[in-house]
Amino acid sequence: RYQPTWGSLDARPLPAWFDEAKFGVFIHWGVFSVPSFGSEWFWWYWQKEKREPYVKFMDTNYPPGFSYEDFGPLFTTEFFDANQWADILKASGAKYVVLTSKHHEGFTLWGSKYSWNWNAVDVGPKRDLVAELATSVRNRTDLHFGLYHSLFEWFNPLFLEDATNAFKTRKFPTSKSLPELYEIVTKYQPEIIWSDGDGNAPDTYWNSTGFLAWLYNDSPVRDTVVTNDRWGAGSLCAHGGFYTCSDRYNPGHLLPHKWENCMTIDRRSWGYRRDARLRDYLAIEDLVKQLAETVSCGGNLLMNIGPTHDGRIAVVFEERLRQVGAWLKVNGEAIYGTRPWRAQNDTVTPGVWYTLSPKEGKVNAIFLNWPVSGILELGEPQAKLGETQVKLAGYKELLKWVALGEKGMVIALPQLTPQQLPCQWGWTLQLTDVN
Repeated sequence: RYQPTWGSLDARPLPAWFDEAKFGVFIHWGVFSVPSFGSEWFWWYWQKEKREPYVKFMDTNYPPGFSYEDFGPLFTTEFFDANQWADILKASGAKYVVLTSKHHEGFTLWGSKYSWNWNAVDVGPKRDLVAELATSVRNRTDLHFGLYHSLFEWFNPLFLEDATNAFKTRKFPTSKSLPELYEIVTKYQPEIIWSDGDGNAPDTYWNSTGFLAWLYNDSPVRDTVVTNDRWGAGSLCAHGGFYTCSDRYNPGHLLPHKWENCMTIDRRSWGYRRDARLRDYLAIEDLVKQLAETVSCGGNLLMNIGPTHDGRIAVVFEERLRQVGAWLKVNGEAIYGTRPWRAQNDTVTPGVWYTLSPKEGKVNAIFLNWPVSGILELGEPQAKLGETQVKLAGYKELLKWVALGEKGMVIALPQLTPQQLPCQWGWTLQLTDVN
């Protein structure tokens, strides 16, 4: 049994499914999706920091005295179709999904008995959004279902009182935050608990180790659940299951501990923004590059979308997810279930990232730019005459190559028209029997 200490909890082996999955989808959805302006931190920027664009937006568009709580009933979700969401998630090629069950605003997407009159069953949709998505994902896909949960809440009076007392009192975690965590685990059995927002309070204030010991020992998901590293000030990149280290974390080199790159398709926000421009969205080429880099360095990619207040996944997000899925249909063998190779990227040709398929003993070279010459030089793999074979994923015939000894090898790519290419945004060479 695990003890409620970091020494004991950190020794728990990470359930194997998470490392094999490689790719998940993050969903930021809540009352912040109603103003859908600037950022999901709308309430904080408007009321606490009083940032000029936010203040002006409210003064121009809403009557005097309009409060953030007044957005609650406007979170209507009339177009939310959990089956449709599940089908898009499946088409993306993702192996897991993480939904914001509660963000820093404190509004829960399920009818929490610890969030009276500030939850999706009492206010707004009058629906249990967590239950609907969990059911559809489990019925229609093989994705693992996970939940994000914010420890702190910006304007909760109990949290503010504890903060004033330098966290010597613990009214907020004992009456609100921790009970909610136990509630979502027992009710929805998520296989990921993605904790966030420590409010600058230490893990002892949150009793994170006590909760995690219960999660790993006695909860209904004790054998399969994975957790991240956001359990109180000082735990980031140091404690927990997998490390997130910071938002959009992409170190570009191998890390000794399992990690995740959580990033957004909209460069500037996690929640939906009506004021977003096309240039704010990452193109599919950017997303394929992020996926290849992240997986080659031992990480998972958690790619975020922000649905609208009425429950739609905007067409631009759906297109990006389906594009990633189309790419993975061809190149998935170089991603799912792989391990980092001895080299993460090529030393001679930029934009080439390596993974290893351990079962087949294949080295995968994902290259992001198709060379004009049709010749690709790789400095890392050393070919063996008469043994090494080179395949292009999605193309039937073996490719011709020349060994350069310790300097690597040169590969002749097939002469294909754009229509004949197996995919459009990054390709995989599968190398067998190389040193």
